[in-house]
Amino acid sequence: MGYKSDIEIAQECEMLPIGKIAESLGLSEDDLEYYGKYKAKINVNSLKDKQPKAKLVLVTAITPTPAGEGKTTTVVGLGDALHRLGKKTCIALREPSLGPVFGVKGGAAGGGYAQVVPMEDINLHFTGDFHAIGAANNLLSAMIDNHIHQGNALDIDVRRITWKRCVDMNDRQLRNIVCGLGAKADGVPREDGFDITVASEIMAILCLSNNIAELKENLSKIIIGYNRSGEPVTAGQLKAHGAMAALLKDAIKPNLVQTLEHTPAIIHGGPFANIAHGCNSVMATKTALKLADVVVTEAGFGADLGAEKFIDIKCRKAGLVPDAVVIVATVRALKMHGGVPKTDLGPVNLEALDKGMENLIKHIENITDVFKLPAVVAINRFPTDSLEELKLIEDRCKEKNVNVALSEVWEKGGEGGLSLAQEVLRLTEQSTHTMEFCYDDKAPIKDKISAIVTRIYGGDKVEFTASANKEIKNLTEMGYGELPVCMAKTQYSFSDDPKKYGRPKNFSITVRNVKVSAGAGFIVALTGEIMTMPGLPKVPSAEKIDIDEDGSITGLF
Repeated sequence: MGYKSDIEIAQECEMLPIGKIAESLGLSEDDLEYYGKYKAKINVNSLKDKQPKAKLVLVTAITPTPAGEGKTTTVVGLGDALHRLGKKTCIALREPSLGPVFGVKGGAAGGGYAQVVPMEDINLHFTGDFHAIGAANNLLSAMIDNHIHQGNALDIDVRRITWKRCVDMNDRQLRNIVCGLGAKADGVPREDGFDITVASEIMAILCLSNNIAELKENLSKIIIGYNRSGEPVTAGQLKAHGAMAALLKDAIKPNLVQTLEHTPAIIHGGPFANIAHGCNSVMATKTALKLADVVVTEAGFGADLGAEKFIDIKCRKAGLVPDAVVIVATVRALKMHGGVPKTDLGPVNLEALDKGMENLIKHIENITDVFKLPAVVAINRFPTDSLEELKLIEDRCKEKNVNVALSEVWEKGGEGGLSLAQEVLRLTEQSTHTMEFCYDDKAPIKDKISAIVTRIYGGDKVEFTASANKEIKNLTEMGYGELPVCMAKTQYSFSDDPKKYGRPKNFSITVRNVKVSAGAGFIVALTGEIMTMPGLPKVPSAEKIDIDEDGSITGLF
């Protein structure tokens, strides 16, 4: 077949009116708020008495490489395959951030014949959720600086304001700024900075709240900085949380769209998994679980980041338990983990593949041995994959009592995911597991971080800088010691060094600072050189994106 671009495939799709998709889930017109013909928000209030009943399937992956893995594509194709097998299926995904769309990654709506549509809308603004989150974030920033300008009754220390402004774009120029310059009426000069919207605590709060009342309560707990006595100052003390919640009244409602094969898809929230908790919203997942028989969702980047946070943060807070886990890999990516450069991934190289398999094996061990969950490995098949390479992967995985299923959903849609779907159903139908967390709630902050580093990453120990030690002591004394930990770490390695591919040994992780996201309900541990505001690459995807006089967009992917 002649291959077309993702956007060409998506634009040729004959979408069903979103009301028809809603009907397949048992939703009525009264349950929807339409955003055009093919998008709608779900009014979750009508579902509050309905109990979740579906099987939950989590899709995660090996450590990502420039060779690509295809996690979102696998989620969509698996959902379509389950739908073909007669299962009432719903997929639950995150919303793409504009930063990566215009940066290096491109669109994030799946690929090939396994996509969610309308892909242009989903990748560009969608229903405006991220803009609302940015507005709420920056309203709080404006109220902080206005409070200081108007007399500073809370005695906020301008040198200890931890809250940053945000924008949903990769803009390195905004990482560190000085604001309030000019005349006295222009504010109090101070240092500030921007995070990308998906790293904002408001994004995490929205994704971890069960309803608008809980959202407002969580917003009030945000610590914006400290007063000159060293005591925390909150958004609630600034009386900002009510207005912030009002800005988010529509953004908190899950969005309903469809796949190319008309499988329902709920897309909502989008925190990054390297600098945030990396999962779609609790409300979206629980809504899907109430409406379908099988729900397929994903967690960002490799299983050491997304899956760990999905389980240790999202599942812990929301009472969720996956019935099966899919670990996505490609032969090409595994060879890259085995030391092969990106330009030489085509030829058969069993030695490099076997070495790279150690990365996949570690992710399998984390899912099955640490979290005690059943898993299947999905191999996204490329034309260059040889039978002996595929056999090696299958044999190595069987040593861990995990089956391998070939996935060809990019080329064939749901039809290419039928074997994976059948193995997933087998796992969910015989599932009698009891999920375990990586660490206990009551463990000290340092012990939680050490548990993640040693049990999940395979590191030897954790090095804490003096500032990290000081902040851990302060947060423990302030009563935040029992919160779960959200690690901010490079996605490209188990270690904090992005150049260490495969399964590195004999390494330590350096925690250079920690901070509390009191509203979201977790501690963030910052490692390595991780940043909360990305930059654009030398040749950003934005250079290829265009629109013609008829309104047709090109170059999105």
